Amino acid sequence: MATLEDKLMGEKLEYYCSSSEGEYEPDDDEAGEKGGARAAQGPQAYIDPDVCPPPPSAGYRSMGSTNTGPKGVVEDWQRFKQLQAERREESERQRIELAKKLTMTTATAQEEEERKKQEELEAEFAELMSEDFLQQYQKQRMAEMMRQCGHSQNFGKVLNLNSHEEFLNCVEKENKHTTIIIHIYDKSVSACATLNKCLDTLATEYPTIKFAKICSSVAGMSRDFRQKGLPALLVYKAQAVIGNFVRVTDDLSDDFFPSDVESFLIENGILVDKNLYSLPQQ
Repeated sequence: MATLEDKLMGEKLEYYCSSSEGEYEPDDDEAGEKGGARAAQGPQAYIDPDVCPPPPSAGYRSMGSTNTGPKGVVEDWQRFKQLQAERREESERQRIELAKKLTMTTATAQEEEERKKQEELEAEFAELMSEDFLQQYQKQRMAEMMRQCGHSQNFGKVLNLNSHEEFLNCVEKENKHTTIIIHIYDKSVSACATLNKCLDTLATEYPTIKFAKICSSVAGMSRDFRQKGLPALLVYKAQAVIGNFVRVTDDLSDDFFPSDVESFLIENGILVDKNLYSLPQQ
């Protein structure tokens, strides 16, 4: 059996079925002999389809090839296979693009939903982290902690201690978590009168702080102390002295106001800013 290479190269002339202009033409004798041979084969003579494919249907045009010989057949076949491959690639490309569009549409819808959820969470978080919310939360937590520590009692005014015994009871019988500020004063000292008025104001602003006042003579202070140490503030907590401030006018000056006294006590760690732990209104 002839090989494909033999067929394509046309070495066996009896299978050669096409020629083009300028190709080899046999002489009369050779043509006669071959014609007789072909006649002997009759109408049922075998035609190899690999070498001589069936004639094209009506309207068919060669795909860019003008050569009808073996080389032209090969080129037409190669062109046909190339077009098939291109069609497959184009079909595959369109299928992939369609799949991408469907995927992108689904992903975009999901991403949009996730984005909306994220924006809602961020807005809620921003609201929770707002300054007003944080201050309110801090106040509530401070108030809760103070109630747990026994700071639920509201004083709201300055107590007047009229005896040494009342002075001791004011300190010793109070809750250990309560801060007690006692003003030792003398009626003859003008700064003491000013300080008493300032403490009246602070007592209403800091109702959980126990403010009290006692005359220096009732407390048993010496004359020298009354002349040099007044006005004086003693601060107690759990029956222990945590602050002892004599002649506070040295820090406040002769002309001072409640805000000056408040700042002085905050700076010395006696008071915490009322805005941080004031009890919520009932």
